[in-house]
Amino acid sequence: MGGTKTDKAKAKKSFVLRIDDETYKLLEKWAADEFRSVNGQIEYLLNQNLIDKGRKKKETG
Repeated sequence: MGGTKTDKAKAKKSFVLRIDDETYKLLEKWAADEFRSVNGQIEYLLNQNLIDKGRKKKETG
């Protein structure tokens, strides 16, 4: 349990996100369509865009 590099890479930061009601409802519907939570959908979209823009390497595995 000694804080390996993998543990640190998987650690998640919590923060408040303010978003308008219409956008939230659209995200909620999209998330449901893909069997994700709204939080999971936002995380997925952020990760995909970071990869697409070359700011994050695609995870393999």
